[in-house]
Amino acid sequence: MKVKSEEEILAFLAPVAEEVGVELVEAKFDQRTRSLTLYIDREEGIDLVTCEKFHRAVDGPLDEFDPTFGESYTLNCSSLGLDRPLRTERDFARRMGEKVEVRLYAPLEGKKVHEGILKGFDGKTVFLEEEGKEREYPFASCAKVSLVIEV
Repeated sequence: MKVKSEEEILAFLAPVAEEVGVELVEAKFDQRTRSLTLYIDREEGIDLVTCEKFHRAVDGPLDEFDPTFGESYTLNCSSLGLDRPLRTERDFARRMGEKVEVRLYAPLEGKKVHEGILKGFDGKTVFLEEEGKEREYPFASCAKVSLVIEV
């Protein structure tokens, strides 16, 4: 099944997302289930009512845009979840001062997982405070950076 690119879908739906008051962060198409999932976020978080509102707002425009070139698909709208990876400068700015986990592709000082307080991100480097010390991790070396969820 042929599908328009994530970039095309995001660009097309960005004005609708803005109108609803959310940020459209990601669009994923699952070929196996033939479903398009749109992931949204906003400062105060996402609830079911917001997902439904966004779903209704994009349903008509998506029919016209035809992301699957006439093939049927299921549309899902979802929050990114608490454990989602931080990817953009905006993601990092929202989480400044919070405890994050940095998972590296290769071990550094014998560890692939490092935790600390997020102190900065300049697009290329993640800055953490770990046990009172400032640490820097090249973003290209990070497999995943996400919030630490403590229960």
